[in-house]
Amino acid sequence: MTSEELKSHIRVVPDFPVKGIMFQDITTLLKDKDCLKELLDRLYAQYKDKGISKVIGIESRGYILGGALAARLGAGFIMARKPGKLPAETISETYAKEYGTDSLEIHKDAISEEDVCLIHDDLLATGGTTAACLRLVQKFHPKQVYVSFLIDLVDCPRAADYSSGAEVFSVLEVIENPK
Repeated sequence: MTSEELKSHIRVVPDFPVKGIMFQDITTLLKDKDCLKELLDRLYAQYKDKGISKVIGIESRGYILGGALAARLGAGFIMARKPGKLPAETISETYAKEYGTDSLEIHKDAISEEDVCLIHDDLLATGGTTAACLRLVQKFHPKQVYVSFLIDLVDCPRAADYSSGAEVFSVLEVIENPK
C-alpha cells in the first residue's frame, strides 16, 4: 500500500475543533484493517533494529499503535498521561498551550538508564506536547530516545523543539492546507 493510498483514508474535517483548522481525522484510517496493518508494519520496520526497550505513548491517541508496536518490538509500554490519571508516584513536565498550561506524567519507576525509548503519538502539529514528553523522558536519562508519529502536518508552524536531538520518524507527511 502506498503512502498516497493511506492518506486517501484520512477524513479531513474543516473548522474542527475551531474555525480555520483542517482536522486530520485518523479514525477512518485506523478502521481499515489493511491500513492499520500497513501503519504498524512501517513503524516496526523503522524500529525493529534499534533495541527499543520501552515505547511511551502520549495520551490518548499515541496509545493506539504505541501499545501494539511495543508488543511487536518485544518492549514494554508506558503511558504518558494528563495529571491525576496514574495511580502511583509520578514525574511530570508542564508545557505551554495556546491558552494556559498542561502537564504530562509518567510513573517514577517507568524508565531506567538502561532503556532505549521510543515516544509515539498519532500526529505532529506544533510539537508542544511531544517536546514536553521528550523532556519528561529525558529526566530518566535513558541510553537513547526516538520519536515517531503516524502523521506529520508539515505546513503547521512548530511552536516547540519537539526533537531536541532525538531521531524523528513520521509514517506519513500531510499538508494540512494545500494551496
